[in-house]
Amino acid sequence: MTDIRSIGTKTKFCSVIGNPVSHSLSPAIHNAGYAALGLDFVYVANRVEDVKSTLAGMRALENFRGMSITIPHKIEAIQYVDSISDVDLAIGSINSVVNENGKLEGFNTDGPGALKALEDAGVDLNQKSVLMIGAGGASRAIAFTLAWHPGIKDVTLLDIDQNMLDALGNDLKARSRATIYTRTMNDETLAAAMQTADIIVHCTPVGMHPKENASLIAQELFRKGQVVFDIVYTPLETKLLKDAKSCGLKTVSGVEMFIHQAALQFERFTGQKAPVQTLRDVVMEHLTK
Repeated sequence: MTDIRSIGTKTKFCSVIGNPVSHSLSPAIHNAGYAALGLDFVYVANRVEDVKSTLAGMRALENFRGMSITIPHKIEAIQYVDSISDVDLAIGSINSVVNENGKLEGFNTDGPGALKALEDAGVDLNQKSVLMIGAGGASRAIAFTLAWHPGIKDVTLLDIDQNMLDALGNDLKARSRATIYTRTMNDETLAAAMQTADIIVHCTPVGMHPKENASLIAQELFRKGQVVFDIVYTPLETKLLKDAKSCGLKTVSGVEMFIHQAALQFERFTGQKAPVQTLRDVVMEHLTK
């Protein structure tokens, strides 16, 4: 991170916006990356409710280089950027914005970060059935990435918000090769979906600090051979992952997705290769205190 005494008119700054945002590790890891590479950058966190005004301010500030976007703004933010790739437009949510001389480019690193996390864990995606719990911003990115993967057979979406569920389901059916199922989330539909799921991806805030003792999936629903991926990374091991591990299942922590998606953001913001091990060390230091 740039030493506070050396911050000047050429210092670039980046930010994570969300509500809440106090739990975010983004400032710690991005700033550690800047320090490791000796970059004249600084990264801060901001709780934001007015997304439109925030992005207008970013466009107006020459040194405001990059923005990370977290819950609940990933879908709304797409309305206020100047350009976005066809893939991310289809996803319908973004988790990053880069300021290119007053033009805001939106993009999403959640999906690629999640895929890298699964691959690094040795998860076989060939002819697998995926259960996605939650249909919000992060879920959209991951669902599209997995639905477009040549190995995935089908994707089942569960959510209590019928409008959000239908929107994601319809978009996936129109733009992916995998078979897509949508079900309103309740005890019965969850139990049925768990009977056929090979890979479970949890994409809701349930289990996140400060409600670490919550989980949407009862232990008796797990089956041998399933993989459970929880995108929540605070705490490092959620109740969902603890329960799945106690049943002998392979688990993937949200921290892996977080590290990989952050590395992709870092590279777009700075134009430099991310020091991934440095980012990982900082995350693990904070989460294992």
